[in-house]
Amino acid sequence: MATNALSSPPIGLKWRSSTPYILFTISVAMFTDLFLYGIIVPTIPFILRDRLDIPHQRIQSLTSSLLSSYALASVLFSLPAGVIADKVAARQIPFLGGLLSLLFSTILLFLGKSVPVLFLARILQGFSGAVVWTVGLALIRDTVGSANLGVTIGNIFAFISVGELISPVVGGILYDKAGNGAVFGVCFALLGVDFVMRLVMIEKKTARKYELDDRVSSETNSVIDDEESAAGETSPLLQTVKSREEEEAAWIVPKDQPTLIQKFPIIYTLRNSRLLVAELVGLMQAFVIGVFDSTIPTETEGLFGFSSLKSGLMFIPLVLPYLLFGAIAGKGVDRYGARIVATVGFAWMVLPLVLLRIPHSGGAPEIAKFCVFLAFSGLGFALISAPSLVEASYVLERYHHANMELFGEDGPYAQLYAINSMVFSAGLTLGPLIAGLLREKIGYGNMNAVVAGLCAVVSVLSWIFLGRIVKK
Repeated sequence: MATNALSSPPIGLKWRSSTPYILFTISVAMFTDLFLYGIIVPTIPFILRDRLDIPHQRIQSLTSSLLSSYALASVLFSLPAGVIADKVAARQIPFLGGLLSLLFSTILLFLGKSVPVLFLARILQGFSGAVVWTVGLALIRDTVGSANLGVTIGNIFAFISVGELISPVVGGILYDKAGNGAVFGVCFALLGVDFVMRLVMIEKKTARKYELDDRVSSETNSVIDDEESAAGETSPLLQTVKSREEEEAAWIVPKDQPTLIQKFPIIYTLRNSRLLVAELVGLMQAFVIGVFDSTIPTETEGLFGFSSLKSGLMFIPLVLPYLLFGAIAGKGVDRYGARIVATVGFAWMVLPLVLLRIPHSGGAPEIAKFCVFLAFSGLGFALISAPSLVEASYVLERYHHANMELFGEDGPYAQLYAINSMVFSAGLTLGPLIAGLLREKIGYGNMNAVVAGLCAVVSVLSWIFLGRIVKK
């Protein structure tokens, strides 16, 4: 045993630092964030009306402002959260800090009796979301490595989408049947479970200090390792060495960079077209999600006279294909790279977006059509969920590998995922706003046609700019 090993490892180090437990903890953290966000949303108008006695004519505007404040806080706090997560010794520290922010937010939403207090609660909730997604994604990469990132993200996102799906329905039913206390009782119970899991978790790099987790290095393979291994098996030795050197040279950052880039080298990577298009893919993914989230309830109410509960149930055919095929699509990204999967995914999204103009007012046959087209859309969401994160991680890993002195031993991966979080939050904000404007001006069918056109453009850009990954 090396001299830097610590003498007394924590109790249960092996299972607390195991890959399944760490990934499940991150999944629960993301699930909690989405669930608490979704369960609160349908209750906000009633909190404003029943607890704060807000006049009816002000409720819609205040509700929209409270929802927007969450997204704004997520955008503002994502990058600082990423910088802090890259600087501290253990990512678990900011990870727990984000949970405390979510706890305070939930308490304020439960007890708050003024509009400013509710705004503060939503800002704290947005801060927590920024931390959870930024630090959580960095922890995922730390745990499984970039070579297995796609399938891991596919599995986790499929799991947490359940929370996103059921939370508005649960919130509405609980508030209607049992009142405000029941809604927040569920929130506090989930927060308790989340807190214990985050507190117990031990990161891989912390476990390495005790030298008891011998599997860490084999579990965290990088895409670069896989590519070099594949190239070595199919190319002559001298040719392989030369091609590796040429490939490495393309990622080297020139010396004498400005002080800002030396301090935050991730800024330099933002000139890379692959990384920029990867972020565009993430923006468009969130944009389309925002479009569906904001228009399905109003469209089903207008076409079929659905209540809020029935409109919520219409998200099931949208999410179910994601649950079934998200991990498979993620594995495809790991195996073949983001280029093919993103191109096919966004090209596929054009089909259901165009078809959604077909259903009209009527009974079961029209409802069935709408559900089928939503299911087609869900398959598209499964395809476009992983490419952005995997491609962005690959590009940064290339820069990191070629510039170890500039990027540091661990690399600025949390900062990268902070940028992803900002872009995704921007997409979720723009989607409902633009969808609402287009739906009002040109109608639901034409709105979907415009979104389909945007998906087609992103599909073409994905094919042109994104890369592929060569594996054994």
